[in-house]
Amino acid sequence: MIFTATRFANLFLTGVLTGNEFGGLVGFHPALYRLPTDAHASAEQAITARFGKIMPPFMMATIVSFVPVLSLTRDRRSLRFTWAGMICYLAMLAVTFAGNMPANRRTLELDPRSVSRHELLALRQRWDGFHAARNVLNAAGLIFAILGTLSDTESGDEVASSLPPLDGGTVLITGASSGIGLEGTSSPG
Repeated sequence: MIFTATRFANLFLTGVLTGNEFGGLVGFHPALYRLPTDAHASAEQAITARFGKIMPPFMMATIVSFVPVLSLTRDRRSLRFTWAGMICYLAMLAVTFAGNMPANRRTLELDPRSVSRHELLALRQRWDGFHAARNVLNAAGLIFAILGTLSDTESGDEVASSLPPLDGGTVLITGASSGIGLEGTSSPG
């Protein structure tokens, strides 16, 4: 039960983070380019300030959510996929620190009334490039986390082996790449 809860928390956090970042990439950030320069700069500042408070703990929680999963995973293939997922999110965090955060600081320093269109667009396009890289890493990390879950055969076997036999008969436990199956034989009775 603990393992299932840790997997659920990990998949929930990775999925929500990845979806949020993807929404920014294809949704609201491109829409802001259509605004007049002062409105665009003001909107970017509001979004940057808000996400600057929300995203750091959210990103860290996502990365930390891999730790209990990794400590409880016994299946080698699942462990490799889960490690790969965590590494992707760590790389995403490195890109954030190296690329997005300096651009975010500069965005917050801008004067929306006097910033030139050219300066704002150059800054935002640089940020968008780093954000696109983060989205690739997030998507890969989520896919690896899902593959880690789907390929885990040992943890499911532990749960299944603790089940009582069906109708007093025998239980045959079979592993599969996406989970486990139970086959029971019942005694005539």
